[in-house]
Amino acid sequence: MNFNKLREYMDSLHKEYGVPAAACRITKDHQVVFNHMTGYSDFEKTVPLSEDTLFRLFSATKVVTMTAVLQLVEKGKLGLYDEVYRYLPEFGHMMVADSFEFKFPIKWPKSTDRCHLAHNSIRIIDLMTMTAGLSYDTHSDELMEIKRHSNNQASTREVVAAIAKMPLVYEPRTRYSYGLGHDVLAAVVEVVSGQKFSDYLKDNIFDPLGIKDFYFHWDDKNLSDRICALYTGVFGSDEIKPDDGFMSDSFKVTANYESGGAGLAGTVDAYSIFIDALSNNGVGANGARILSEDSVKLFTVPYTIGQMSKDFAASGKTGYEYGLGVRVLVDPKASRSPVGEFGWDGAAGAYALIDPFNHISIFYAQHIMSFIKVYSEIHPKIRDLAYECMNE
Repeated sequence: MNFNKLREYMDSLHKEYGVPAAACRITKDHQVVFNHMTGYSDFEKTVPLSEDTLFRLFSATKVVTMTAVLQLVEKGKLGLYDEVYRYLPEFGHMMVADSFEFKFPIKWPKSTDRCHLAHNSIRIIDLMTMTAGLSYDTHSDELMEIKRHSNNQASTREVVAAIAKMPLVYEPRTRYSYGLGHDVLAAVVEVVSGQKFSDYLKDNIFDPLGIKDFYFHWDDKNLSDRICALYTGVFGSDEIKPDDGFMSDSFKVTANYESGGAGLAGTVDAYSIFIDALSNNGVGANGARILSEDSVKLFTVPYTIGQMSKDFAASGKTGYEYGLGVRVLVDPKASRSPVGEFGWDGAAGAYALIDPFNHISIFYAQHIMSFIKVYSEIHPKIRDLAYECMNE
């Protein structure tokens, strides 16, 4: 193995794209084979990145949530094809917008728009695969109302009850649409386990693996100085500026909300330990098992076909389909990684790759919102360079 090319590429990101900070950790067979950080964690560029730096993971949280759900499926407490209203009665009947077109800028439907009763119920697997028809409107009237009504204190369960009042953008089970399904699953986990979502994750995933640095309430005064400075890309240009929080903070909804779709912050080391376990068929480096090998195999199989596949293609993830909350590689010509490799990314540029066939995990982190080139250029380049370097 010779990682010089990958190290040089990461070091070039500031000059090439203006990326202020980047970190990457690669494991193989539980061994860290590459670990590199470059740049600064503060806006003044005086504090270099360190092992203690916390990155907001945004949608990379979804892989953790999917692991929790599959644990409950393994235990027989939850079924993939169970209807959601068995656990969350407020999803017993849903309204669907009569018309919705996914195009930018996105105009999410409102309850006051023309709607009809959903023809299909929503199942657990529909939430996992983004085929439930839920929107991703974190500024919806319903969420703003629960925020006001609770004086910003509403719990996860209360916020998800408000999500149930939002109109669906598509009929459940018919289209792929990136939405709030994984947030709803966090509430399902709470109902089934009888625990707060964060407590369930701590007891069943983080503590068994020896992970200390995962947080939902990362803006606590004891942690806030560890959070990497967050930037945002300026639409239509290559400019990067400090983030204003309008979109990034909307995922928090309330002070007590624990978003299963975008809520976690963590260190590179913490996330790497987690996906290293998945890349080794569910067993961590310390020997703790968090999932069975059969459950990990479910991640390697795609779900999207037909119209769903066409919908997912709009995400630009060439060679991939969507599975149980993860992209799944289906085209061997599109990547140096193997078919069945899976993972996801985050709104600020986090990227997770899990390869259970070669027992390889890759975690990359940067901290820039609305920076499209990280998905289309940087992530694929890091993936392919990593495999190239591991074969040298």
